[in-house]
Amino acid sequence: QVQLVESGGGLVQAGGSLRLSCAASGRTFSRNRMGWFRQAPGKEREFVAAISRSGGSTYYADSVKGRFTISRDNAKNTVYLQMNSLKPEDTAVYYCAAADLKPVSFSRDYASKSNKYDYWGQGTQVTVSS
Repeated sequence: QVQLVESGGGLVQAGGSLRLSCAASGRTFSRNRMGWFRQAPGKEREFVAAISRSGGSTYYADSVKGRFTISRDNAKNTVYLQMNSLKPEDTAVYYCAAADLKPVSFSRDYASKSNKYDYWGQGTQVTVSS
């Protein structure tokens, strides 16, 4: 069982930056593939970014590519999402998610699907003002 706690959300002006953190409990963090998703009011939850167990592979939604960076520190059981050049359309609740290790390739197509993740955090609000 993995418990996830996000932090780092807040209110920022367009063009600003935020860094989200997701702290995971348990001793299996290094075996979990991790992802960030977001959900804006009235919209479905959407994929933002994902990272493999070692951090060697990362994937991004086209809407955030070049602006957001996902990383992880397995020694600290933490995954991060550095968000730069924020836009009002980035406003959403951001969720951290963890996927148990399964014998399937961690491709972008796989990583971008919310139903491939087994554990979810409670979310952290990010609001970008224009």
